Amino acid sequence: MLFGIWRVFYDTEMPAPRVMLAAVGVALLLAAGVAGLERRLLTRARRSEDGNRMPLAPKLVMAQTRGEYAGPVTITVLIPAHNEEGCISETLASLRSQSLPPARIVVVADNCTDATVRLAREAGVDVFETVRNTHKKAGGLNQALHEVLPGLGDNDCVMVMDADTTLDAGFLEGAARRLTDDRALMAVGGLFYGEDGLGLIGQFQRNEYTRYQRDLRRRRGRVFVLTGTASVFRPRALRTVAEERGKILPGSPGDVYDTVALTEDNELTIALKTLGALMVSPRECTVVTEVMPSWSALWAQRLRWQRGALENLGAYGMRPQTFRYWMQQLGIGYGVIALGAYLVLIIVMVLATSTWVWFPFWVGIGMVFIVERIVTVWRGGWRARLLGLSLFPELFYAMFLNVVYLKGIVDLSLDRTATWKHIVQPGSGARVEG
Repeated sequence: MLFGIWRVFYDTEMPAPRVMLAAVGVALLLAAGVAGLERRLLTRARRSEDGNRMPLAPKLVMAQTRGEYAGPVTITVLIPAHNEEGCISETLASLRSQSLPPARIVVVADNCTDATVRLAREAGVDVFETVRNTHKKAGGLNQALHEVLPGLGDNDCVMVMDADTTLDAGFLEGAARRLTDDRALMAVGGLFYGEDGLGLIGQFQRNEYTRYQRDLRRRRGRVFVLTGTASVFRPRALRTVAEERGKILPGSPGDVYDTVALTEDNELTIALKTLGALMVSPRECTVVTEVMPSWSALWAQRLRWQRGALENLGAYGMRPQTFRYWMQQLGIGYGVIALGAYLVLIIVMVLATSTWVWFPFWVGIGMVFIVERIVTVWRGGWRARLLGLSLFPELFYAMFLNVVYLKGIVDLSLDRTATWKHIVQPGSGARVEG
């Protein structure tokens, strides 16, 4: 009655078995095709001997460092901080408690107007204050790396970590072990988990992060993104990125970080993959990071992430190293359409029928989906499982993220200027980048 072509939009009959088998077959073939192509591209990168296009390819690195000993692996920590007096002390304490102490800790104080610099100096760490920096976190790190990198040996690695992050005690030891065992390894990323608290919105984010870590474990640590919360880099990797800016890579020559990018960690990951670098996010390198305290703060953070990811892909275009990222964006787009259509059809059915009708087939599909929601957050504890069991709250959280995705596409299409925001965490002076 609403559309006049009811059977086109909705069918009350269960699909024929051959139709269901065909749908499953097509889905499996598509997934296998994407996975197979990704593996082929990864294998080609690892075997590459083209020093002009892939100077960080493992085969080249292994050949160039064979028979050389650059000393034990050490880690210098850079902490970019803008008005982080509420959390900087806890972050520094987590570094002091590491089973493998860092060789040096440098707080990169960027235009701070609070007590961040004083607290850092009282903790006994070095402070690098940026000079006339207008490029946010990326610009501050570039200034600090210009000072730090020249004095580092090949095994004197650099870790960049957010000021609102707390490392688990074995993080540095685990990263150093990985870098010691494999001299072709260019970077080690952290697995991040959300902090406790902040009610339902906090649990939504923790569930999301738990599923992300599960995906990484299933990929045996193969990196999606070298998270800005905490990642360790060999100096060779950072120097090569700086050398290739303006050539193979977008950005200004000599800069490690592209100051135009909204998501500097995602952009640096794509840059390193483009150069053939081997990277890993091992399960022993875990961190706890802050979650957004409000829906407005979460909106600002995710809009920056989504807008930044799209702009990064636009800057690099379609390359073998960006293939998976393009597929992920297409998958997100399909998910937006599918979930939106699902909820709209439920509303249409409720309006179009006088009585609620239970279809065993769709009830079964719903149960499978609920089981998936629970299993994928099992490691998050009983609260995570209970939220997964409730189903519809998580569906509406997914719709919230879908709206953010659409907003990012619209802003990018209309060439709207992207902005950074800071949100004060309740009960502290800590400020979180949006």
